[in-house]
Amino acid sequence: MIRRLSQLARARFLGVFAGGAISCAAITLFFFQVRAFAQGSIVTIGPSAQILPPSSIYSFPDGQAYVYGVEWHFLNAGTATVRMDQDGTSQKVNAIADSAGVANVLYAVHDHFEAQFDSKTFCSLGLKKHSEEGPHKRDTKVTFDYHKRKSLFQEKNLKTGETKQLENDIPLCVTDVVTGFYYLSSLPLQPGNSYTFPVSDGGKNAEVTAHVEGKEKVKVPAGSFQTIRISAEASSGTLKGKGKVWAWFTDDAKHTPVQMRAKLSWGTLLFRLNRVDRH
Repeated sequence: MIRRLSQLARARFLGVFAGGAISCAAITLFFFQVRAFAQGSIVTIGPSAQILPPSSIYSFPDGQAYVYGVEWHFLNAGTATVRMDQDGTSQKVNAIADSAGVANVLYAVHDHFEAQFDSKTFCSLGLKKHSEEGPHKRDTKVTFDYHKRKSLFQEKNLKTGETKQLENDIPLCVTDVVTGFYYLSSLPLQPGNSYTFPVSDGGKNAEVTAHVEGKEKVKVPAGSFQTIRISAEASSGTLKGKGKVWAWFTDDAKHTPVQMRAKLSWGTLLFRLNRVDRH
């Protein structure tokens, strides 16, 4: 019986981490399941789905790194760090995800992501990913060509040398699975507001709708904060209604994301802000 329970626990962990939960935790900290939405089916982007440019009073958190602890069923699953810096006329976001504890023993994950977006429009310019997930090692590059309305997805298996290339249609402007939560933090987060926007990782597009639900005080390792709670989920496609994410942003001009929670079919992931590093 004990051996069987151990096997079931290991299978459950492998299902979580092999599915990219901890790896996507760093790139999204809010939209980590959007990748699954996008790869599951073609999503028609409606006229109401759009990326809004940042307001003139919004200030990018340049030089700040958000460091999160990741929990799965109250167990330490790893850490996720996201940092933004100015890069000429664009903004660059670096994200790192590392598994820890039992998760690292069962399915080690060490991923690094880099994304860029236009600071005036918030349109994503491209995305790079180096992933080490269990026995798999890959390099991925995604570029967005808005003149041609195309995304180009390129991937190389670092163990076999095998390469893959895909081209997909995109709307006039998209955000990506790395910078999506920065985009949300730039919006006027007034209770009752809703926003629908396109997200892409170079695969098929996803349409996500976010609702500003209300205000709430939360306590995380970084401290206690007055926050604005937002929920987000796929608003079209085959995975509509099969997962939901909540995020808590500080109720001030910074809109710092201090906590994220994702409820999916295999369980719940919780991201809690440990600290903000400034450079």
